[in-house]
Amino acid sequence: MKKIYLGADHAGFNLKEKLKPWLDSENISYEDCGNLKLDRNDDYPDFAERVALKVIKNNSLGLLVCGSAVGVCIAANKIRGIRAANPHDLGQVKRSREDEDANILCLNGGGTLQPQSAISFSKAKKMILTFLNTVFSGATRHQRRIKKIRLLEKKYG
Repeated sequence: MKKIYLGADHAGFNLKEKLKPWLDSENISYEDCGNLKLDRNDDYPDFAERVALKVIKNNSLGLLVCGSAVGVCIAANKIRGIRAANPHDLGQVKRSREDEDANILCLNGGGTLQPQSAISFSKAKKMILTFLNTVFSGATRHQRRIKKIRLLEKKYG
């Protein structure tokens, strides 16, 4: 398995930090693209960009965490070639890889404003393993759809 790239703002920082020892225990190679310290004034687009560029450059996968998962997902999807997904269950994680060939998984870290909304550590681990262990189906219809996404990126990017 290739190295994966991690990133999180202050709202996703605690979950990202909690995941790193687990990734080590699973022998999943990763690079932490930040933030490397808790900074309540940081901005999620900075980390989404860092992770997205590494994913594109290395033809790999990424994991982003922010307070809702929505912000990092929107920001990452602005980078040509990124197909970031914000799935809510294991079925959606699996389909995001099989059908859309998603290359970044976005998770809800809850943060300090809504800690109750954060994804559980247990569910996060299951989602990450599903994401990393599911491959793109390569089905003709899915290739056709991804090609259309690339055309949209060229047309409007």
